[in-house]
Amino acid sequence: LLISLRVNTLTLTFARRNWQTNGEKEGPCRSGGRKKMERKELAHNSIRMFRRVDTMLRRYLDRKVCHTGVYPTQHRLLMELYRNPNCSQVGLAEKFDVSAAAIAVSLKKLEKGGYITRLADEADNRINQVSVTEKGKEVIHKSFLIFEETDRCFFDGFTDEEMAQFLDFMERAYKNMADENSRLDGEDSK
Repeated sequence: LLISLRVNTLTLTFARRNWQTNGEKEGPCRSGGRKKMERKELAHNSIRMFRRVDTMLRRYLDRKVCHTGVYPTQHRLLMELYRNPNCSQVGLAEKFDVSAAAIAVSLKKLEKGGYITRLADEADNRINQVSVTEKGKEVIHKSFLIFEETDRCFFDGFTDEEMAQFLDFMERAYKNMADENSRLDGEDSK
């Protein structure tokens, strides 16, 4: 499970604070002992925690994949090429929400490293057929194992229902931000 948010690994931990309840100090507990926060503070703390989780996830993945010889973003690209060998550079750029030029640079690095081969299409020289080499397939196999371990680690202690709820929350947050960015793009073009 490679969510766009890069949310795959670790047990969520919450900021520790001492809360006053009837003059006694107690740590934050999941059963409702947490002081009721205002909506603005909840939003701020949630976004801050999301960023911290993302940082921890990136750090974890960087440590896990550094031994494969491929950078983390190249892992995703290599795996996508393996799953969809006929995808175009533009299609890859759209899928990963980056420029076609960024994809071209990554493909060139993967080709130079011997992970893929590119052959010009006989009918149209502007189109390259990309194939994953045996060396690339070895990295993909290692990647699948790394990402399975990452998923297990990230969702340790979560029920299936909580995982589904978490995904729903992330999809809704993504949609909210995508809609807002589209609105801003419309304003920028005026």
